[in-house]
Amino acid sequence: MFKAANGEEIFVIDAHIALWDGSPENQVNQHGEEFISCFYDYHKNLSPSENLWDYEKFRKFTPEDLVNDVIVNGYADMAIFQPVFLTDFYKKPFGDIEENNKLVKKHPGRFISNGSFDPRDGERGLKYLEYLKAKHNVQGVKLYTAEWRGSSKGYKLTDEWTQRYLEKCLELGIKNIHIHKGPTITPLNRDAFDVADVDQAASLNPGLNFIIEHCGLPRLEDFCWIATQEKNVYAGLSVVMPFIHTRPRYFAEIISELLYWLDEDRIIFGSDYAIWEPKWLIEKFINFELPEDIKQETGTDLTMGVKKKILGENIARLYGIDIEKQKEILWNSKKAVR
Repeated sequence: MFKAANGEEIFVIDAHIALWDGSPENQVNQHGEEFISCFYDYHKNLSPSENLWDYEKFRKFTPEDLVNDVIVNGYADMAIFQPVFLTDFYKKPFGDIEENNKLVKKHPGRFISNGSFDPRDGERGLKYLEYLKAKHNVQGVKLYTAEWRGSSKGYKLTDEWTQRYLEKCLELGIKNIHIHKGPTITPLNRDAFDVADVDQAASLNPGLNFIIEHCGLPRLEDFCWIATQEKNVYAGLSVVMPFIHTRPRYFAEIISELLYWLDEDRIIFGSDYAIWEPKWLIEKFINFELPEDIKQETGTDLTMGVKKKILGENIARLYGIDIEKQKEILWNSKKAVR
């Protein structure tokens, strides 16, 4: 819980975190090292110096690190795991759903564990979705359209099999589809993260919520033109957030464009932990104000009410979280993380 200068308490849900294993022991080939090294470059280049991790810890941190950084010190009342498998690069999944769910059980009410699917898995993958719903009651999935599978270097949301998976998600009540549509990560292909296929997927599946992680960067304009038409498309701010430190004017331009094209109800906070820690991101965001010329040009403003929506209220609505009831559950439970 973040307490503002005026004493107002703000319920925070970090909608994009990961517990990963990028260690040499888990790498299948050089691509595993390339991938985690690229993550670390983003971490080094966009983090304050006092928040830099050493590379060994970054490749494989502990569940205790995560709980401490996100919940205990990071202001997040809740957080959502967004796993990525990358099994062509790593022996065990880079982000392991089963490991995530251990934290869900250990800290009731604090974490939500999403699943994932890859339409190239065919019928077997549809059965796996059923398993995820039956065992873990997943409410969302994280998709990584640029993930490599043998000779395949990615897939599209417009593929026939992807549509079958989306229909299965709706059937199972998995309504929140988080999709990485942002910067590329070595050695994945940039074009496989293009946002163009979001348009058709959102149109064909009005019963699903499409949370576009990283809001399409560096294709922000394309994303905004799609999202203004498709009202079930949302902007995830992971990767966007750290620019508040290194490029505050650039951050202001991005957030004002999102407010202009979408509205304040379809923008969602995510730290992208452990690339960045939520604590410093939230502190800077709470204190951030749009430059006057940008406010005048776009007719937008980043008021405290808007910030509260972005930091928790918008994603709470998508996941059916009653914030006032959740406060009672967390604060009254002896098992709550303090």
